[in-house]
Amino acid sequence: MSFLNELEPLKRSALSDFQAASDLAALEQTKGAWIGPHGKFTALMKQLGTLAKEEKPAAGKLINATKIELEAALAARREELELKAALPKEPTDWTLPGRRRALGKLHPLTQVTDDIVRSFRKIGFAVADGPEIEDDYHCFDALNTPADHPARDSHDTFFVSASSKLQTPSSKLPLLRTHTSSVQIRVMKSQPPPIRIIVPGRVYRRDNADATHNPTFHQIEGLYVDKGVTVGDLKGTVEFVFKELMGSDVKLRFRPHYFSYTEPSLEIDFTNALVKKLGKDWLEIAGCGMVHPQVFENVGYDPEVWTGWAFGFGIERIAMLRYGINDIRLFYENDVRFLKQF
Repeated sequence: MSFLNELEPLKRSALSDFQAASDLAALEQTKGAWIGPHGKFTALMKQLGTLAKEEKPAAGKLINATKIELEAALAARREELELKAALPKEPTDWTLPGRRRALGKLHPLTQVTDDIVRSFRKIGFAVADGPEIEDDYHCFDALNTPADHPARDSHDTFFVSASSKLQTPSSKLPLLRTHTSSVQIRVMKSQPPPIRIIVPGRVYRRDNADATHNPTFHQIEGLYVDKGVTVGDLKGTVEFVFKELMGSDVKLRFRPHYFSYTEPSLEIDFTNALVKKLGKDWLEIAGCGMVHPQVFENVGYDPEVWTGWAFGFGIERIAMLRYGINDIRLFYENDVRFLKQF
């Protein structure tokens, strides 16, 4: 058993080399040198076959015990080196408070838009979308707004380059849409009734920026076309949505008004605890009405068969009332101190 005399020195050398390994790569090399397929300890184990039969049991037991000890030492050193690799390269004070990663939030206008869309989806409305750069036909002509209507005035509208590819035979200059009603026309021209859609989106008007106006703002419009649609359907839908958005104490009133694309046309005022808190009895919130028969004829619908209603209101207005904001410009300044409140 002379080769067993080498076992103890080999074990001490192996343990010393394991401990001397400075990183995981060096440890793997040391492992291969000792207990790998061609390692020194592996070579010693192969000599077990040269022993006499009566010596093999005791020798095998001793070799296995040594192997287990080496593998345990190897695992312990690997764990130490893994922990060392995970530690910061520079000294760290573990008693300092941790750094929390700030979580982003949706913009308040996006939150309000999502709430509005969610309310309408509960009663079967789909969301439609369309281009922000429009032509006269979809933005005005098809909506029964003739060329001499005040809404066509160049001082109220942003027209863009005359070379735009969006020009059509019925339009002179493309423009930034003044309302999302243009999408209603596009939807009606693309499919037959019944239609039940809402159209949220960005719109543009030449307003001077102040606490309640901005040249760019967001609007949501709705359209419902079917047989036998009445003003009662309009009132019931609007009441449901505004109670969802502003609370169950909301009360609405409808006043006669004029819009070129609806007849009859109505303005909607509302009141609730928020309005009372502002010292007012009523606040105007939206416009609506029954779709004008001329609009139906313009898109190829028979006004003797189909009826419908449309509405529109500003998303900023809802957000300002809901959150008690007194200046619309705060929504566009990207001030984190303002935005993180929502």
